[in-house]
Amino acid sequence: MKQFFYLMLSALLMAGNANAAVGDTTWVQAHKDSMFNHYGNFDGGVRFPDGSKTYRKILMVFTLGKYPCPGSPQYCADWDYTVQNFLMTPNGDTMELGRLITPYGNGARMVAGWTQRYMFDVTDFYPLLKDTAAIRVHYSGYSWGFTGNIRFAFIEGTPPRNVLGIERLWKGSVAYGDATKPVSAQMPPFTKTAPVNTESTEMKFTITGHGADNMGCSEFCKKYYQVMLNGGMIAQKDIWRDDCGKNHLYPQNGTWIYNRGNWCPGDLIKPDVHKIIGPTGSGNYTLGVDLEPYTNASPSGSYIIESGVWYYDAFNRNIDAALEDIISPSNYEVHFRENPSNAGPMIRVKNVGGVNISSMKIEYGIDGRNQYTHTWQGTIAPLEETVISLPIMWEMQSQTQKGTFTVTLLEANGQADEDNINNKLSSTFDPVPQWPSKFVVIMKTNYDNDTKWAIRRSSDNTFERASGPTSTSYTYSDTVSLNPGVYYIEVEDEDCNGLAWWANANAGNGTLTIRPITGGLSSYQMKGYYSGDFGCGFKQYFNIGWPQSVTDVDAVKAALVAYPNPARDAVHVFVDGVKNVSGTLQVVDAMGRVVAQQACTMANAIINTSALANGMYTIQYTDGTSTSLKTRLVVAK
Repeated sequence: MKQFFYLMLSALLMAGNANAAVGDTTWVQAHKDSMFNHYGNFDGGVRFPDGSKTYRKILMVFTLGKYPCPGSPQYCADWDYTVQNFLMTPNGDTMELGRLITPYGNGARMVAGWTQRYMFDVTDFYPLLKDTAAIRVHYSGYSWGFTGNIRFAFIEGTPPRNVLGIERLWKGSVAYGDATKPVSAQMPPFTKTAPVNTESTEMKFTITGHGADNMGCSEFCKKYYQVMLNGGMIAQKDIWRDDCGKNHLYPQNGTWIYNRGNWCPGDLIKPDVHKIIGPTGSGNYTLGVDLEPYTNASPSGSYIIESGVWYYDAFNRNIDAALEDIISPSNYEVHFRENPSNAGPMIRVKNVGGVNISSMKIEYGIDGRNQYTHTWQGTIAPLEETVISLPIMWEMQSQTQKGTFTVTLLEANGQADEDNINNKLSSTFDPVPQWPSKFVVIMKTNYDNDTKWAIRRSSDNTFERASGPTSTSYTYSDTVSLNPGVYYIEVEDEDCNGLAWWANANAGNGTLTIRPITGGLSSYQMKGYYSGDFGCGFKQYFNIGWPQSVTDVDAVKAALVAYPNPARDAVHVFVDGVKNVSGTLQVVDAMGRVVAQQACTMANAIINTSALANGMYTIQYTDGTSTSLKTRLVVAK
C-alpha cells in the first residue's frame, strides 16, 4: 500500500482524489484559510516532524480562496498580487519555499466558494523542515478578498539524493534600470565552499519582474539574466513568460493575457535550476548573477529574487522512473485546457535515478475496461522530465460517465526499476460530450479577424474540416458531416485576445456557436469558450457514436462495419440491419485461424487489437441462425 500512497500524493492535485494507506505520510497544517486583509506578513506557527525519518518527497499545497470583503468595496479579490511563502526556523534560517501570483479573481470561473490549488515540491528543503518553525506568507496586495491555506505532506522513503547543505544567496527586491543603484552593487558575487562528500551542486533561482517605466520594465519588458561561475558565464535565461494567453485559469477580469516578467496572473512561479559543475567536497568557488544591462531616466521597475545553493551526495538509485502527473484524462484544475479529452492520455515522467532512461514499458487504461501496453523510447537524463503522449484508448468514444484512469510504469530500460513506489498514478475524469454526426459551425468574426477553427480526429490529428478565408465582422456558417469517431475542434486566435475581450473594445465582439441541424434546438456547449474570452484559443473534444438503433430495420440491408480501418490497438464494430443482436464476433487471420473472439449482444462493440500483428484479417459475426456477416480489417501499427 505504500506504492498506492505515492499514487495518491502525486495525484492529489492532478486527479482530485485517490486512495492511500494510513501512516505512509504525515500531514502538517500551517495556515488555515488565513484572510489576507492587509499588505504585509501573515505569520503562523507550525510543528514539522522531528527529523528522525527520511522522506522521498515533501509537498507544500497552497490553496487560494476568496472571502467577501466587508463593506463591498470596488475591488475585492480583483488584482494580481505577489504571494511569497517563507520558512523561518528558530536558528534564523529563512528561505522562500514558493511563490504565486493571485488572479484577477472576479472572472467567470471564480465565483463565491472558488478555490485554486498550487503544489510546490519542497523535498530539497527537508534539512530545514523539522521541529518547530513558522511559515510567513507575504501578501503584496493593496486590496483584499483572498485566503490562503497551507498544508505539507511528508511522504516517507528515500529521496533521489541526500542534501548535504543549503545556503541562501540573493534575496529581496532589486531595483532595475536605476543608474544610481547598479545591479552589481545590489547582487555582489558569493564565494562558497562545498561541504565534504559533495557530488553535485545546484543553484535555484526564482525571479519575477514588477513595476513599469516608460519601456514597461520590469513587468512588461523581456530581459535576461546570466549565471557566472568563477567569472565565466555558464547559463543565460530570459526573465519572461510568453504563454499568459494560454493560462489554465481563465477568463480573468483583468489583463490576464499579457505576457510578463516571468509570471502570469493566477499561476505559480517555478524556480530555475542551474547545475553548478565543478564544486566538490571542500572545494571553493565563486558564484554570481548578472542582469541584462539597462538604464532608464525615470526608473520604476524591480525584480523580486530568491535564490540558494544546494549540495548533494550521490544518487541513491540508478534506474528510477517516477510518474509525476497525469495531464489527461484528469479533473485537476491546472489541466483545465487539456480536459475533458478523448485523445491519447498524456503523462509526465521524471528520471529520479542516476543514469539515462531510454525506454519504458507503460500499462494504462480506464479501470474496469480494456488495458493497454505501450513501449516508449527516447532519452530522459537524470533529474529531467518529459511529457509522453500514449496511444488512444478507444473506450473513450463510448465513455458517458465519470471514470478513473490508471497508469503504471512496468519497466525502465528493459527491467523493473529500483523503486516501484512512484510507478503508479490514477486520476478521475469526466467524459467528453456526445455530438451528432451533422452540425453547423457558425462564426461571426470581429474587426481583428484573426480567429480560425479546425476539426481533427483525436486519434491521429487527421484534418477533417476548417474555417475558410474570412472578412471582418461577418457571419460564416459551415455544415459539418462526420463519421462515428473521436474528434476535437481547435479554436486559435493569432493575437491571443479571443473573439471578445474587454480591453480590445475597438475590435468588437465576435461569436462562435455549434448548432444542430434541426432548428429550434439549443447550441452545444464548449467548455473553454466563455463568450469569446478565451485568450490564445481552446480545444473542445467530442465523440460521435455509432447509432444505437435503426429505424425500420427490416428495410436495411444487414452489414458489418469496422472503424477505424486500418486499426492499431482497437476497432469499433457495428452490426447494422440486425433486429436482435446476440451472437459472436470473431477475428480470423489470413491462415483461417481465429485470433480473437468475444460475445456480441449490442449493435456496437469494441475489439482489442493491440496484440494482433500487422496484416489483413476478417471480422465475422454469427448468431446461430442464418445470419453471418463479414468485413475486412487491416491492422497497421
